[in-house]
This record gives sequence, structure tokens and C-alpha cells, in this order.
Amino acid sequence: MMRFIVLIFFGIACVANVHGSSSVIVPDTMDERVKACTICHGAEDEAGRDAYYPRIAGKPQGYLFNQLRNFRDGRRYYQPMNILLENMSDDYLQSIAHHFASLQLPYPAPESFVMQPEEIELAERFIYSGNAQKDVPACSACHGDNLMGIEPAIPGLIGLSRAYITAQLGGWRKGSIIRGQASDCMSEIARQLTDHEADTIAKWLANQPVAGEASPLTALSPELAQRCHHHIQENGGVR
Repeated sequence: MMRFIVLIFFGIACVANVHGSSSVIVPDTMDERVKACTICHGAEDEAGRDAYYPRIAGKPQGYLFNQLRNFRDGRRYYQPMNILLENMSDDYLQSIAHHFASLQLPYPAPESFVMQPEEIELAERFIYSGNAQKDVPACSACHGDNLMGIEPAIPGLIGLSRAYITAQLGGWRKGSIIRGQASDCMSEIARQLTDHEADTIAKWLANQPVAGEASPLTALSPELAQRCHHHIQENGGVR
């Protein structure tokens, strides 16, 4: 928290003191307005970014808007984000979401983890086939065949760090990601995973190179669209 606030004030101070002049005119553009976002998430998603701050450039607009709204309304908790967004309107959050969704920035190289054959087999089984006994659908069935997400509701899984993916799966499993009253399909699915399964899936995903683009909403099967209808509606999908 303190690191976040210090960085924001440092950025403001730099703008105010460029070349020692108080008359510097900062253009009123969205690029300038979201500087507080890029302090943590990175202006270019550089490879050396903090592993716990996800890439937001190029994510589906509906998904980004809903996450911003959840932080603002306290349904998703991370104090710096809650404070930063607490007084922003829906229209302004939509503008921020549109800005980041439209960015086409290079992805960092994938992480490199040594995986045993049995780990690869386990991860790929969950990724591409799921686990019927646990009522867990394939990750690719919801996040697209290339795991780059489904517009406008579901984010991609490639291009994220192992640490971030593991933390998010842990949050879904413990119910700390969304503090709403409605049940969420991702929370129900994540709770069926063991610690080993979640970590193995995260490691495999972090190892993969980025390829392709998000799929259209029609790529989602009617069964999964019904199962996750609340999530899809909240993220800007069809109602």
C-alpha cells in the first residue's frame, strides 16, 4: 500500500517539476490519465514486471470494466485498487477499459519451468479435456482453444506469470476474488482442484508462448454459457 502511494506521488512530483518549470502543460489524454495504472501494470508489459501484477493490455473490454467495477464497489478486494477507483463513474471505468483493451503491446517471453512428463500430462488433461469426475470442464472450453480468451467476457490465460495464476486460482478457491452474493462458475471449478493440480496448471500455462487472438462469444458452448451465465452477463456478454 505505502509503496503504491509513494510511487503515485513520485510520478506527480516528476510531472510538476519537469525541467524545473511549473508551466509544463500535460496533455489531457487517456494515456496520461492512466499513468497510475501503468505504475504497477507497466506501460509496455515489460518482461521484468512484478509477477503479481497481470497484463491488462489487450484484455476484453467487458472483462476489464467488470474487474474495475468490482474493485470500486468492494466486490473484489485489493486496497490500492479500491482506493484508486472509489469515486469513478461507470462511464469513466468503461473509458479506461476501452483504452487498455485497444492496446496491442508485445508480450514478454514465457517463463521457463522444468516439468516432469507426469506434470505435463496432468496439466494438459485439465487444459484440453477437463475432469468429468470433478465436474471440471477443460480450460480451453471456456478460455478458447488457444487460451487467449473469449470476447467480451472471458480473459486469456497465456502471457501471465505462474505466481499470478496460482494466486488467482487460490483466490477463487477461497472465495476472496469476488465478494458477491451470486455463485460463480470459476469459484466452483477452482474449488475442485488440489494444490498440486492448481500449481501444475499454472506452471504449464506460464510456460506457453502467446499465439493468436481472443475467440468470439459464439465459441463458448451453450452448456458452459448457461453454467457461467452470471459471469458472462457481468462481463458484458449477451443477456
